[in-house]
Amino acid sequence: MIDYGGKELAASFRTVRNNTIQVAEEIPDGKYSFKAAPDVRSVGQTLVHIAMGPMFQMHVHQNRFDDLTKVNFPELMAKVTAEEAKPRSKAEIIAFLKAEGEKFASYLESLPDSFLAERVTMPTGAQPQGAQPSGAQPATRSRFEMLLSPKEHEMHHRGQLMLVERMIGLVPHLTRQSRERMAAQAQAREAPARS
Repeated sequence: MIDYGGKELAASFRTVRNNTIQVAEEIPDGKYSFKAAPDVRSVGQTLVHIAMGPMFQMHVHQNRFDDLTKVNFPELMAKVTAEEAKPRSKAEIIAFLKAEGEKFASYLESLPDSFLAERVTMPTGAQPQGAQPSGAQPATRSRFEMLLSPKEHEMHHRGQLMLVERMIGLVPHLTRQSRERMAAQAQAREAPARS
């Protein structure tokens, strides 16, 4: 078995969050209200949404829910919606991303393997169509699998932000870094030929 637990989850999440923070820092203040389409979140709203991403998982796992039907989703979503609606400056959003990211990463680091292996019952309909035969026992997921989802969620929205960067005339930092690596490799290959 591969040794991948809470410390590795935390390190991986920190890498993702640091890349998101760099995107947030590179987008100018004046573009935080930019929307790629009328019915989508603005840049600033998306960044706050990303910062709030781990909140659901923290709530479920810190309270040791073992069955998601016991979670008061309307109450939880009302809290998330209220937090996302608060007006924030670019500096406040970046500080929020940093604070919430570190809170979640620190929590992940503290989790023992035995906790990560625990199973949580999913509500009916949480599985893709056809994944659960009728009359079957309710599906479960490990806490480990569930705690991966904030990183996946963040990467999804960061991909949207990287497209927005292109729309406003910026080259995303990960693209710049990749181009720099490729140029250095090409230069290294050419150096012996010039000797």
